[in-house]
Amino acid sequence: MTNPSCIEAPLPKGVSDFLPETADKITFIADSIHRVFELWGFRRMITPLLEFEDVLARMGDELRSKTFRFDDRQTGRLLAIPPDITPQVARVVATRMHALPLPHRIYYSGRVLRQAQMQSGRSREIFQSGVELIGLNSPEADAEMVAMAVEVLKNLGFTGFKVDLGQVEFYRGIMDSSGLSPEVRGQLQEAISKKEVTAVRSILEAAGAPERVKEEISLLPRLYGGREVLKEAARIAGNERSKRALDNLAQVIEILDIYGVAEHLTIDLGEIRGLDYHTGITFEGFVPGIGEAVCSGGRYDDLTAKYGYPAPATGFTFNILALLASMAKRP
Repeated sequence: MTNPSCIEAPLPKGVSDFLPETADKITFIADSIHRVFELWGFRRMITPLLEFEDVLARMGDELRSKTFRFDDRQTGRLLAIPPDITPQVARVVATRMHALPLPHRIYYSGRVLRQAQMQSGRSREIFQSGVELIGLNSPEADAEMVAMAVEVLKNLGFTGFKVDLGQVEFYRGIMDSSGLSPEVRGQLQEAISKKEVTAVRSILEAAGAPERVKEEISLLPRLYGGREVLKEAARIAGNERSKRALDNLAQVIEILDIYGVAEHLTIDLGEIRGLDYHTGITFEGFVPGIGEAVCSGGRYDDLTAKYGYPAPATGFTFNILALLASMAKRP
């Protein structure tokens, strides 16, 4: 009940107060996640709330467009509130941990802010708990990320959840071998990301693409399902880059079979989220009753190099507020 005598004190759109009962639930979820991370050998890192904007800008245009920026009165430089913690971990590893032996197993937990469209209704404040495995370039490392995500979701009591696996190099190989102009490829990327099969076909027809290219690209939004997707993708992949990507994905799935998590996996080769950020395997976790992913991640081998320290890396993060919303819908 609202106190009629209290002053008006609205919050900015996209942020919330969390009263003790809800705060307890958030703490419970985060603690459950962190216990799994620690059992897998990851150690916690705490990153700052502020960064210089030009330093953080190395993360790529997609995340940079969602960053809150403002002037620093002390230095006159532009400051930024990080929209994601992964680039911060990459910066710390490259600049302060480069003399230490690889691999680094790091986990983190914190809040980030992202710009969101006013009409979207999405929260601008995101509670993240995630891991970064830096220094290993292997299918085993990618599989470890997925297996950890599945273990966390099981520990939280979820059933019937799915983890969608993608491989951005498969998409890049098809596009690079297509001979299409950057403008047409940009239109296709937008249509494929929305799974708009008819729009993809129309764009290809207007561009006068060869039949082979039409077949390859038109199938991308439909390459979703079980392991039969790998066979269908292998049939249309006419370039070595895409074939290597499929081999890598098949190896990761074989290792996940050993972990015993195959029942939770689906394959989505039309998923191109984070295309300017990821370099290989990507994945998103979905639970019943909520439309957005509760966890997401993948391989990003180029990020630490932007801070002067090339190292392969993979990782993922949980969206704790998404987990909270999904758990609220359960009995």
